[in-house]
Amino acid sequence: MAMSYQNLTLGQQVTLACMLEVSAPKPGNVHRGADFEDLTFFDFIQSAAAIGPMFDQHHRDRLGTLVFAAIEATRNVVSTNTNLGLVLLMAPIAQAASLNPEGIENVLASLDQEDTRLVYQAIELAGAGGLGEVSEMDINHAPPESLLVAMQQAQQRDLIAAQYSNGFHDLFHFAVPKFKEIQQTGLSQVDAIIRMHLEFMAHFPDSLIARKCGHAIAQESADRASNVLDEAKRGEQEYHAALSEFDFWLRSDGHRRNPGTTADFIGAVLLVGLREGWLEPPRNTKS
Repeated sequence: MAMSYQNLTLGQQVTLACMLEVSAPKPGNVHRGADFEDLTFFDFIQSAAAIGPMFDQHHRDRLGTLVFAAIEATRNVVSTNTNLGLVLLMAPIAQAASLNPEGIENVLASLDQEDTRLVYQAIELAGAGGLGEVSEMDINHAPPESLLVAMQQAQQRDLIAAQYSNGFHDLFHFAVPKFKEIQQTGLSQVDAIIRMHLEFMAHFPDSLIARKCGHAIAQESADRASNVLDEAKRGEQEYHAALSEFDFWLRSDGHRRNPGTTADFIGAVLLVGLREGWLEPPRNTKS
């Protein structure tokens, strides 16, 4: 019997997208074969299970309510920030009546000061850096009136914040069509996710790496991802050797080169694919 994702609830789609993303052995990230000292594969799996019901319960509420509920549920099962960026990307996708720029813009246009307050509470609860450290947008101060203004202030140093400023342009105009293109090449689901990870890193220097290590290292990571893609054109052996070397480099320096922002975008792309129905399940190789 052929596998299908068609009958999943929204919350199940969210959980599955998170699980597929973290299970694929993407270079530099936690996956089922590699943990960090302070962050494990099971932290992400538990987080994925925790937020699914929150999306089912709150996807028709205000965005801030959904984001805060998801982060609160996450912190009930893990002690660290596993998914704030991913939740911030997934929430508008879940709430959009149509997955196109207009649908996303309608969600963003409805945000008000209460959404800002709730999102800032979620950022503080998650213990995350990035957005909350931007000058007058510091989470230790009173939240601003507009979440979109806060995101605009942060967009130069946080690609997720930039999506709130550009109507999720990078997600829908680059990441989604690129993954569809990769999927059509016949790669397995896992290999397609890894290839998408490389394509996104090569095109967008990871903003988490930039915040931790500086823009030069983030650009170097992008250049190295591009080199791995070049090796893929030479052959499977060359590709896998380059991929392994890239993974080793990213995991050096105490995992400070962890491409976490890229991973968040991969999860968001997978959710779009599940919502729109074009994400292909793993192929059944049994006769």
